[in-house]
Amino acid sequence: MKIKTILTATFFTATFFATSLMMATLSLPTYAADKQSRAHLKAHVKEKLQLEQTLNDFLANSINNDFKNHNNFWADELIYTSSAGLRFDKAFIMKDLDPNKNVEVGELPPHYWAEEADIRVYGDIAIVAFKLMHKDNKQAKELRQTYYNTGTFAKRDGKWQAIAWQATKIPQTTEAK
Repeated sequence: MKIKTILTATFFTATFFATSLMMATLSLPTYAADKQSRAHLKAHVKEKLQLEQTLNDFLANSINNDFKNHNNFWADELIYTSSAGLRFDKAFIMKDLDPNKNVEVGELPPHYWAEEADIRVYGDIAIVAFKLMHKDNKQAKELRQTYYNTGTFAKRDGKWQAIAWQATKIPQTTEAK
């Protein structure tokens, strides 16, 4: 009887030890995957923040038709489809911008900003969809016009640039009487 008890105890101890060892071994890849997943998520959030900053900086500076701002934002191979259904490239956008233009002191430029931004990053490509808001200037109370914009961005040499753009005018609605 003692031998049977000893063998049973040894069997259960060995089984417990083997199971514990197996569980610990199986959890190592999970830990590594979780660590890799956290690092990927952190990088993804960083890219989204960088894209959001790129968009906000562009909108804040595009009001002055800033040549450098537009030149940095739009990629050379840009395809832009306007809300009027016209398609053009970066050269078309840049041709009327004066690299030497200075903003008049005291001038109240139009005010643009993004709302409802949805940024999706796929490696070195990203989609940025947002609602473009526009007022005559920061002090104006009424919106002038709104657009849905969708931009496709490519990251090159650490910098995001728009390679494709689609603008859709949002109709101004009037309330039913």
